[in-house]
Amino acid sequence: MLSRVSDSLYWMSRYLERAEHNARLIGVNLDLSLELATAFLPDRWARPLAAMNAGLSPDETADLDAMLAVLLYDAGRPVSVRACVNAARENARQVREQVSTEMWQDLNRLYLRLRGAAKLTSDEHGNFCRDVIEGSHLFQGLTDATLNHGEGWQFIQIGRYLERAMATSRLLDVYFASYMADGAALGAVEYIEQVGLLKSCTAFEGYCKVYTADFQPRHIAEFLLLNEEFPRSVRFAVDSVQAALAEIARDVGARKTGRAERLAGRLRATLDFGHVDEIMADSLHDYLGDVTRQCERIHAAMYETYIAYTVDSALAS
Repeated sequence: MLSRVSDSLYWMSRYLERAEHNARLIGVNLDLSLELATAFLPDRWARPLAAMNAGLSPDETADLDAMLAVLLYDAGRPVSVRACVNAARENARQVREQVSTEMWQDLNRLYLRLRGAAKLTSDEHGNFCRDVIEGSHLFQGLTDATLNHGEGWQFIQIGRYLERAMATSRLLDVYFASYMADGAALGAVEYIEQVGLLKSCTAFEGYCKVYTADFQPRHIAEFLLLNEEFPRSVRFAVDSVQAALAEIARDVGARKTGRAERLAGRLRATLDFGHVDEIMADSLHDYLGDVTRQCERIHAAMYETYIAYTVDSALAS
């Protein structure tokens, strides 16, 4: 597959996953704000903003509607949901012949829906977030159902799951920072925050099936970080990245494999043999930071091997 095509499919998938993640994070926190007193509202958005790397100014966070205008609708801000969907569509447009008609129509429909979203009232922000989430899920389903599961599909998987692994790691790091600092039991507000963390990863029901409704930070960290069955856990995402890289390597030939697979295998082994008690006793923050750095190395190695390779390496493969 041409490196240009691989690049566009990869980033199409990453941007759409990022749009869905940010929309869910915003939507969950809008819903949970209704359960907290007004005095808690400024603090309630500090962690979501940090998890999204929003970088908003104090003026932009002073008013809820102004903040949401940036996070949801500002096409000129890379962090916004609309900007992520726009970028996903642009990447799909560049390789229109490589995606199915159903995929293109769904992504284009979502793009057109967002073009008029800036005119929404404050009561419609939640509906907007749900539209983005449902549009992203529909796109993923159409991708799996209508696209050949060959090399291009594997690059889409890498983009989706690498973005997901990094996003979940950032969420855990941000949400556990205060708890790890003082080690105190969960109060009423912090309890709601932990429920919000689970819902931000669509993990509330999945967690309850494993641990019932016992919301212990140790269990939450274990589920979102190390669970091998939950689709949004870091371990599941890394397993999926490694599997996709292995399939691509088989398609292109053994001589072109190498560093990206090894890095993915090393990170998978770290998660496979990790134990949450040891991780939290040493430093959850350091562990999650290492996971993020390893994901970035996998991205760089994948790019070097399959996308930004030199002419000499291409002739040698």
